[in-house]
Amino acid sequence: MNKKICFIGHRHIYNYKEIREKLYNIVEEEIKNGCKFFTMGTHGEFDEMALSVCRKLRKVYTDIEIEIVITSFKTIEPIIDHDPIFGNEKYIPYSDVKTIMYDIEEEHYKRKIVKSNQQMIDNCDTLICYVNTTKTYGGSILAYKYAKKKGLQLVNLYNQLS
Repeated sequence: MNKKICFIGHRHIYNYKEIREKLYNIVEEEIKNGCKFFTMGTHGEFDEMALSVCRKLRKVYTDIEIEIVITSFKTIEPIIDHDPIFGNEKYIPYSDVKTIMYDIEEEHYKRKIVKSNQQMIDNCDTLICYVNTTKTYGGSILAYKYAKKKGLQLVNLYNQLS
């Protein structure tokens, strides 16, 4: 089985530049060690950072696959952008990556992210995260605890602040 990494983290990141650099280095090392599959959500700064890092690394390591997990079709609704030469065009913000949505339509809207995170974890063997483990509530801590219980390899960038 090919190694697959997922990313989960808090909506807001402190020490953004430092965390981004650490994330870049860790992901690049994982690629060099044979990882080709990366998946993340779309709900916060850490998700955006993970996507940005993976896109940047894909320019060098062209065989990696990036997967975005959405919790609602509203995430990928076309955005109308006026182009004076070609007229109105539809733009899908994740057109350069694989976009998936797990079967969570029946879930209450407040549980959709939690359920998506669990399914991402179920399909991966490593979790790279940015989670304050002293917190007792929130989606990121729930996902972290779920991944730990499932026995995933955990890399928590929150604990790596200098």
